[in-house]
Amino acid sequence: MMKEHFTYRTGHPLLEELKKYIYAHRGYHDKPQVPENSLAAFRRAAERGWGTEFDVHLLKDGNLVVFHDSDLFRCTGAEGTLEDLTLSEAKELRLEGTQERIPTFDEVLSVCKNTPMIIELKAFGRNHKALAEAVCRRLDSVKTLFCLESFDPRAMAAVRKFRPDFVRGQLASDFTKTPTEELAPWLGKFLSDLRLDFLSRPDFIAYKYEDRMREAVQKTIQRGVQEVSWTIAGKKDLERCLALGSIPIFERFDPEV
Repeated sequence: MMKEHFTYRTGHPLLEELKKYIYAHRGYHDKPQVPENSLAAFRRAAERGWGTEFDVHLLKDGNLVVFHDSDLFRCTGAEGTLEDLTLSEAKELRLEGTQERIPTFDEVLSVCKNTPMIIELKAFGRNHKALAEAVCRRLDSVKTLFCLESFDPRAMAAVRKFRPDFVRGQLASDFTKTPTEELAPWLGKFLSDLRLDFLSRPDFIAYKYEDRMREAVQKTIQRGVQEVSWTIAGKKDLERCLALGSIPIFERFDPEV
C-alpha cells in the first residue's frame, strides 16, 4: 500500500516491476555510428529487452521531442535553443553527423512499447508546468511500464498534481562538488540534500552513482525510498548497484559481456 510522507512516498506497486530491468542511458547508443537519444539507440535497447532512459522537451509549437540538451550545438552542430523551434524545424537537424533525426516523443513510445521507460522531463525557463501536463496527457493512453523524473522539483510537483498515481522521482547529484552558474550556492545545496522533495514527494530518488554516499541520500534510502543510480559505466558497478537494490541506468558498455 502506498504511503505518503512529508517529503516522499513509499510502496508504489509499480516500483517492483521497474526494478526487474536495467536501463540504457539515452538508449543503447554506440557513438559515432549510433547517436544518443536516437531511434536507432532505442531500438538497440528494446531488441535486447532492456529498459531505456531518455529526455523529453516541449517545443514552442507544443510538440514533444526526445533530446538531451536545450542547446542544440553538442548533438547537432546547430546554433540555438531547442525550445525555440517548431517540430518541422527540429526535424531538419541531424544527430551527431549521422542521418538520424531528433525523434518525437510518440516515435520513441512506439519503439519502446514492449520495454519499460525512465522518462526525464527537461524543463526550460518557466515551462515546467506545461511540459509536465503535455507529457502526462500523452502517457494516459500508454500501456507500457514507465516512470517520470526531473532535476526540476517544480516539474515533478506538477506531475504529482496532474497524475498523482504515476511513478515519479527526483533527479539530483552533489551540486556542491560541481557548482554551476545556473544554480545559486544555496539552491545547489538544497537540491544536493533533497531538501525540496516535499514539493513532489517522489517515489524514488535518482542520484549520481559517484555521489550516493552523501549523508542526505543515505538517510533517504534508509527511510525506504527507492534508489535509482546514474550513470553506471562498468560491469562491477552494475553488479554492486543491483546488490544494493538500486535501479541502474548504464552507458557505454554491454552489460551482458
